[in-house]
Amino acid sequence: MYAIIETGGKQIKVEAGQAITIEKLNAEAGEVVTFDKVLFVGGDNVKVGSPVIEGATVTAKVEKHGRAKKIIVFKYKAKKNNRKKQGHRQPYTRVVIDAINA
Repeated sequence: MYAIIETGGKQIKVEAGQAITIEKLNAEAGEVVTFDKVLFVGGDNVKVGSPVIEGATVTAKVEKHGRAKKIIVFKYKAKKNNRKKQGHRQPYTRVVIDAINA
């Protein structure tokens, strides 16, 4: 069984036991979080929400928080001696999916 959930403005396909990286959540490591925006549940019994499935939830345990690899943002205007170099590291949360309740 798998589900498609919405978190952090993105849609993610999840299965029980899977570890996923999502946008940062305000939860401590080891805490259990519940995602209630379940858009689709697949498997033997398929359910499609419009836009979400009422009463369906996905529970997960927060494994750790971190920051992604640094990306370089370089803005440049030709012939104007205008350059701006900036780095960015996006914060993330790593969660392990415990159960899909549909």
